[in-house]
Amino acid sequence: MIPQAIHNDKLLEQRAKHIRKRVLEIIYGAKGGHTGGSLSSVDILTSLYFSVLKVDPKDAKLKNRDRFILSKGHSVEGLYCVLAEAGFISDELLNSYGKFQSLLAGHPTIKVPGIEICSGALGHGLSVGVGMALAAKMENEGSRVFVLMGDGEQGEGSIYEAAMSASHYNLDNLIAIIDRNKLQISGNTEDVMTIDPIKERWESLGWTALECDGHNIGQLNNIFQSIPVQYGKPHLVIAHTIKGKGVSFMENQSKWHHGMPNAEQFTLAIKELE
Repeated sequence: MIPQAIHNDKLLEQRAKHIRKRVLEIIYGAKGGHTGGSLSSVDILTSLYFSVLKVDPKDAKLKNRDRFILSKGHSVEGLYCVLAEAGFISDELLNSYGKFQSLLAGHPTIKVPGIEICSGALGHGLSVGVGMALAAKMENEGSRVFVLMGDGEQGEGSIYEAAMSASHYNLDNLIAIIDRNKLQISGNTEDVMTIDPIKERWESLGWTALECDGHNIGQLNNIFQSIPVQYGKPHLVIAHTIKGKGVSFMENQSKWHHGMPNAEQFTLAIKELE
């Protein structure tokens, strides 16, 4: 676990608010990015990186580390800001996002310390996670694999092939998370491709499925730390979130999937977060 692990929910909430501000700053500075989904996933990432994951920014390739995969790679701005806050990358590098020749691309790349796979082609993250979790079992590493997916991503058939494999191999060291903000680039998830009832669907595939408020740090910490609830089964956490969380005029608006604030909107958003 990160040496400076925080177990105080209020401190974690304050950190999440600061990270949301940084997300807006780097997107505004780059004049592009995926605002809504980055903001909806910040509390999940904050819980994982500052209270749950066994990782060390001073040794990003620690052999028995936990692995985190951002399958919804388009929301990388939130992950970059968390990695900077955790000490994997510098603020100077973070501020270069979107600039010419910056190491920080618009989707995760393994060139960045702390990032495990290049992702962004939706539906791939869980398959890679299954391979990592199976390898960890075979090597008796004791490490866990966390995969954060979008809810719009659930329309990808490869996810369900991976889900069946995880159950078949009894990967109780694999934890999948769905950022359930109910919006994707083309609108409401249930209008684009119905995915409810998610919980029952994943349980039918042999998973233990859990639900929580994806913006309640206490609930997130409790649910992650309770895993495995059932040994021999992979776990799914359905984290109910709000797209654009933290900025009133961005919340629950599909246009902010990759919307970029103008100067006035940026000023208003920062003021709300402060």
